[in-house]
Amino acid sequence: MDLPPRKNADLGTRAVVGVALIAIAAAALWFGGFAFWLLVTIAALIMMHEWGGLHGASVWHKRLAQYALMVPLSIMAPIAAGPSFLALGLIGAAAFFIAIVTRNGMLGVGAAYVGLPVLALLVLREAPDGRLLAFWAMALVWATDIAAYFAGRAIGGPKLMPVVSPNKTWAGLGGGVVGATLFAIALTPYGLPLPLVIATPLLAVLAQAGDLYESWLKRRAGVKDSSNILPGHGGVLDRLDGLVPVAPVAMLVLLLLQ
Repeated sequence: MDLPPRKNADLGTRAVVGVALIAIAAAALWFGGFAFWLLVTIAALIMMHEWGGLHGASVWHKRLAQYALMVPLSIMAPIAAGPSFLALGLIGAAAFFIAIVTRNGMLGVGAAYVGLPVLALLVLREAPDGRLLAFWAMALVWATDIAAYFAGRAIGGPKLMPVVSPNKTWAGLGGGVVGATLFAIALTPYGLPLPLVIATPLLAVLAQAGDLYESWLKRRAGVKDSSNILPGHGGVLDRLDGLVPVAPVAMLVLLLLQ
């Protein structure tokens, strides 16, 4: 996530909200089932609304997009078909429907941008050792962000993409990759497969790419945050931008292993 300068008084709010978000995510991940599905579904609907705002959609079109996305999200519920190829097909159908009805192609792309990570996280959670796998996919993004932030602050140096995100440095990217890799290695005693540890550096780079992409979207839209729903953090997209590309690729790696 992009970390623009904020007032020191805001640091306490950011810390409290950040801890609360991690606690909620960890609890839902632990219980799995309906609790985890409900959390990712709520997050996806908010992200769909924020995505629409970044692409100039009207209030009505944003609501329509949310309703259309709710179809595949509902199919992925534990009491329905669950995460499956049916849900994948419905995500594609929702994307086409939204694009055609609203005549906003990027709003349709948002259905896939938001829906695929939800499908991926649910697939990871329902796999054997699902708690560990889903936690690895989610927490490696956190580890990347934290390590990148502190490495960038401590080392500094050349900017990564100053036009898109003035605060990011190559040192931060390297620190993020190292931090995520060390985190994955720490999970090996708990059963994390070696191929997933090897894939972690690539996923860390993807996490930073997702962050940069959302920063570019915000800069193009002329906004600082995707919304102000999370005090001190901005929007849900701002917090999960790195997870968006990571989750589907993590799911693909797992499916290849199986």
